[in-house]
Amino acid sequence: MKREEQKIENTWKMEDMYSSDQAMENDLYKALKMISEYNKYKDNVSKNKETLLEYLKFNDEINLIAEKVYVYSNQKYHEDMTNSKYQTYSGKAQKLVVELGSATAFFEPEILEMDENVLKEWLENKEFADYRRYISEILRAKAHTLDKKTEEILAKSKRMASAADNIYAMYNGADIDFPTVKDKDGNEIKITHGNFVPILSGADRQLRKDAFKALYGTYGKMKNTIAATYNANVEQACFYADVRNYPSTRAMYLDESNIPEEVYDNLIEVVHEHMDLMHRYVSLRKKALGVDQLHMYDVYAPIVETPDKKIPFEKAKEMVKAGLAPMGKDYINKLQEGFDNRWIDIYENEGKRSGAYSWGAYGIHPYVLLNYQGTLDHVFTLAHEMGHALHSYYSDSNQSYINAGYKIFVAEVASTCNESLLIHYLLKNTDDKAEKAYLINHFLEQFKGTLYRQTMFAEFEKITHKMVEEGETLTSDILCKVYYDLNKQYFGENMVLDEEIALEWARIPHFYNPFYVYQYATGISAAIALSKKIMEQGEAGVKDYMKFLTGGGSKDPIDLLKLAGVDMTTKEPIEKALELFKELLDQMEQSFLSIDTNA
Repeated sequence: MKREEQKIENTWKMEDMYSSDQAMENDLYKALKMISEYNKYKDNVSKNKETLLEYLKFNDEINLIAEKVYVYSNQKYHEDMTNSKYQTYSGKAQKLVVELGSATAFFEPEILEMDENVLKEWLENKEFADYRRYISEILRAKAHTLDKKTEEILAKSKRMASAADNIYAMYNGADIDFPTVKDKDGNEIKITHGNFVPILSGADRQLRKDAFKALYGTYGKMKNTIAATYNANVEQACFYADVRNYPSTRAMYLDESNIPEEVYDNLIEVVHEHMDLMHRYVSLRKKALGVDQLHMYDVYAPIVETPDKKIPFEKAKEMVKAGLAPMGKDYINKLQEGFDNRWIDIYENEGKRSGAYSWGAYGIHPYVLLNYQGTLDHVFTLAHEMGHALHSYYSDSNQSYINAGYKIFVAEVASTCNESLLIHYLLKNTDDKAEKAYLINHFLEQFKGTLYRQTMFAEFEKITHKMVEEGETLTSDILCKVYYDLNKQYFGENMVLDEEIALEWARIPHFYNPFYVYQYATGISAAIALSKKIMEQGEAGVKDYMKFLTGGGSKDPIDLLKLAGVDMTTKEPIEKALELFKELLDQMEQSFLSIDTNA
């Protein structure tokens, strides 16, 4: 389907952000013109509190405009990444952001040169209330902030530094061309990013195998180019970590949210300690599928039948509403508002960005991009992305612009909490043994895919970044070996490791956003704890959760979660999550033999 063939009710309402492309362009040129006004603040923001406050308000004003321009341009681009008009807009928006970063590069060094006692005295004035945390974060980063000239150079380099990410995104989103495979009835199916996992989740094993080999064969033809692109992305991360006096790229990226590195290491350590559970699940899957050998193209296949293979989007919305009912009336009303007012771009079309996300600009309702295929997994994706969206809504509604943006570390908690509530609702409200087994398996799959898989990804990043930091170049052979060995460790001896899986690193776009994916694993751990609290405590649990949900970026992520009753500096949340995984695994092992598993 081409973009213009989409029904308007199935697309997001971008005119809520800008009435037309021209209106966006007007703001783009307005922002570019405003940038020159930063010159009057250079060497002046530290002279008196009045000038500092004026700067901060001006900076908010221009950043609000730039944010809208950037989000609109890129969301329009993501509708169809072959559309040259929006490719151009996206490039212009990126240039605006880079120029804005360059123009403001003087600010942090100038603040850091001030007498801290004087600065803190100014911040005690009530007109600075919204900016206290912002300034305190600048002071926290003092050891990693350089002189004005160097900061300006680094800011100008950002556009160049994003080249690897942009090249990969263009290849993976627009230029890659997957082949056609045939199903058991001889129907030809062209592989896309959107239908690949649904194919692997189907019962046609030969189709799964053919799609698996065809997709990774396509990446294999470009493996050296993709490896060079990934290596370049790690190299640029190493460069910034080095010049900013961080001991490693990981330390730099985690410091953005003030996350102790022990949180990352604890995650990998606890998962390693419970690897036997993952191996048990692989063994269970092999037995349930009744195969002599379990292959990598079997890891998504359903091990129990379900009568409802395809779920219409209207039904998916009702399922999500029912599952999230424990969140209370206000939350459900906001969810319905999003459903009714075209916050969501629902279906796949040619050139559309793959995957799913929630995004938006302050002062405008959030948006959600989906590529909905009617699977249960995509129902959970809807709940997940609306978790992000409503987190943004509540943060924006309760925090000033400068404090509204929450860190990714907590973002994945809000989204995964929604998934946990939904799965508990679905399990509670079925008496059908086959359906219950299917749902338990789906929950097990969430653990496998979110806690174990994302931890494996996190370990891959830890290894590969360390290799570059130590002077190695990441070739395709090296990357394939590292990735293959990790799969061997995580899946165990009951999995046949098809050679193609060594290339999976080449199709993971998140690797171009370093040290991001571990937050999915920590997120599910925190989310399970929070969803349990909401279900057990009702209104009191929701009240504590809302302290977190409305907090935006007003506190460090670790402290926001503590408000809701979860301490991620300990191993406990991860251990508790894996206890639930074990309980579900026990149930599945005890019951699957009584269910028809010839899927």
